[in-house]
Amino acid sequence: MRGRGSVLPQPPDGGWGWMVVLACFIVNVCTRAVTRCISIFFMEFQSHFQKDYATTAWINSMVDCLTMLCAPIGSLLSSHFGCRATVMAGGLFSSAGFIMASFATSIEMLYVFLGVFAGFGFSLCYSPSIVMVTKYFRRRRALATGLAMSGSGVGTFLLAPLVQYLLDVFSWRGALLLLGAFVSNLCVCGALLRPIHLQAELEPSVGNGNNGTDARAVPPVFRTDPGMEAWTVAMAGPPDRGCSAGAGACARGAWGRLVNAAGKLRRNYGFVVQREFVVFWASVMLMAYGCSTPFVYLVPYAQSHGVPPGMAALLLSVLGIVDIAGNISYGWLTDRPSVRKHRGLFYMVAVGLEGVWSLLLPLMASFPLLMVYAVLYGYFDGAYVTLISVVTADLVGPVHVSSAVGLVFFMHAVPYLIAPPVAGWLVDITGTYTAAFLVSGMAMILSALLFGVVSCFRSYCAKREPKEPMAESTAMVRNDTFSSDKSGVTVSPPFHVSC
Repeated sequence: MRGRGSVLPQPPDGGWGWMVVLACFIVNVCTRAVTRCISIFFMEFQSHFQKDYATTAWINSMVDCLTMLCAPIGSLLSSHFGCRATVMAGGLFSSAGFIMASFATSIEMLYVFLGVFAGFGFSLCYSPSIVMVTKYFRRRRALATGLAMSGSGVGTFLLAPLVQYLLDVFSWRGALLLLGAFVSNLCVCGALLRPIHLQAELEPSVGNGNNGTDARAVPPVFRTDPGMEAWTVAMAGPPDRGCSAGAGACARGAWGRLVNAAGKLRRNYGFVVQREFVVFWASVMLMAYGCSTPFVYLVPYAQSHGVPPGMAALLLSVLGIVDIAGNISYGWLTDRPSVRKHRGLFYMVAVGLEGVWSLLLPLMASFPLLMVYAVLYGYFDGAYVTLISVVTADLVGPVHVSSAVGLVFFMHAVPYLIAPPVAGWLVDITGTYTAAFLVSGMAMILSALLFGVVSCFRSYCAKREPKEPMAESTAMVRNDTFSSDKSGVTVSPPFHVSC
């Protein structure tokens, strides 16, 4: 079902890859920037439907949540149908969602059309486009990702004042209708995603001649010991040779295929059960909780302190343009050979400082101080966004990057869903935004500390990694003794993971 594309020994680090970067850039404009600008509708929705902060905040949170919650679905569909078709389908879904939302007569209809339709459509576009960038680039991966992810900043800078203008001229209904036409450009972006297949994806590995992985491509902290590879080889069993011998042989063949499928699932997602990935999972969830609150409430917070709506929207615009500087400068810096191995540290610093600025936000009540916040927060938000897919790829290796990136975006889902309503609830019961921003800042700082734990554990495991060639480990796997059950499928003891 996938496009054939081209088979290359390694990522080209250029060529059509720059068109893929452009496509991913526009995808970020149409998804992340548009999602941010929905916060400009916040006061309009609240006034029109006469709802409190917590109820209105569900609109933003559902768009963000569905975008990330369905990211694994986007990865799965792109693996089967190709990134091109998946992104084009997502463009149709999201455009339809915005157009139907413009005719909403209740806030619940906005939940469905903006939250479900548009959010699901965005999920089909977001992760497949980023995965395509990582496939086209290796040495320049952080820079290419930074350029692509800067679309959210450029889009926010351009769209924030434009959306405010559309609200003033056409009301919120007309503005949503025009945004629906705008996000249909996602279909064009999908058409630019030319398929590419790397030789490493097609090479057979031990025990599987179809979709194996090269153990050497996996970083030490997620590389399994011979016990796990033995389990995979053994559970795959011999090929189905015996359906002609009778029903019993067919049953054994069906069992073998079932076990083989389980083995593939274990190989593709085995990193999920690693201790360090579980900690990374928690870190990402805290980060997602912390970063979503300021984007939803910065404009209402500024208006509550007497900042005119146009100037409040300008804050979001400035945050977006500075976001670009963080995207590109962090991407360029962390691609330097002397810095590349410290990408995790730079990611941790960016997340931590973003949390610090959120802690200080309640002290900033004037427009000049809020502008300072927008500059500082925007820069480090762009910095960590650039690196999140890069550090994920560094953790799990290039073979698992598609599955891992989809899961990392999936981890954002629940925090994105609950953070804005919880923050709105805190505003409703306290009468101020202070508690909401303090909780946001503490979540970001704790996220940075947890990622520091992952980095330290990874360094510790790398120092303990055996120096023997991988061929010796493979030989150990093949020479292990396995037992056979009556079905003819070879079974070994349960695997355990090194380090």
